[in-house]
Amino acid sequence: MNDQRNNLYFFHKNDTELAEKIMNLQEAAERHGFNIVSDHQKANVIASIGGDGMFLQAVRKTGFRQDCLYAGIAVGGNQGLYCDFHIDNIHEMIDAATMEQVEVRRYPTIQVNIDGEASFRCLNEFTIRSGIIKTFVMEVYIDGLHFETFRGDGLVIATPTGSTAYNKSVSGAVVDPLLPCLQVTELASLNNNTYRTLGSPFILSGERSLQLKVVQDGNDYPSMGMDNEALSVQHVEKVDIQLSEHRIKTIKLKNNSFWEKVKRTFL
Repeated sequence: MNDQRNNLYFFHKNDTELAEKIMNLQEAAERHGFNIVSDHQKANVIASIGGDGMFLQAVRKTGFRQDCLYAGIAVGGNQGLYCDFHIDNIHEMIDAATMEQVEVRRYPTIQVNIDGEASFRCLNEFTIRSGIIKTFVMEVYIDGLHFETFRGDGLVIATPTGSTAYNKSVSGAVVDPLLPCLQVTELASLNNNTYRTLGSPFILSGERSLQLKVVQDGNDYPSMGMDNEALSVQHVEKVDIQLSEHRIKTIKLKNNSFWEKVKRTFL
């Protein structure tokens, strides 16, 4: 890796069992010309140590930076979809970085705006669902056109990389991250002779906008999540969602494509 990318910040939880491995990793990085920084704002490479959840936290807690590279380092048996490296293979990791065996992949994010006030980004998915044991009703608009009246538990709006997470667990499609799009997947939709939704996931081009209007029927305090964090907003009337111009730049091994990761994880 060139000199312009040598300020390295490690994002991890305080774990006494991992402390020695992290120290060894820092020492190896310093021996190969990396400068370890304690402030993520001064870094141009941010490496999370943990699983995919830790990677999501690293991106979120450091502000979805576009002026740096993110890398995922796994610690368990499954490297996940965001982690191309493993903490037990320090030499392989350093060799890959110094011998140009890595490449940069740009992952899309989605922009979510709540009632024209609160705004945030998601790398995996945005979820909105009923906060009580009652059918949740939303009017769904695509590019300003009324598409359907949704009744059910809620909706998952996922990025392509987020398509393998919560979205897949509720029968959503796995989407190639080279496609700039977002996917909408229903949670227990109500379909009968009176009520009707599409009843299947649908994929929207990155050029389109999605708007959800919460029907104010007493169930207007939904539970919402951004990636792996709960959103602390209560009364909600309108949610606007679209693919963001922000893209997260990640470091990946050249011989470890998205579909190789999918095969390794699920097949």
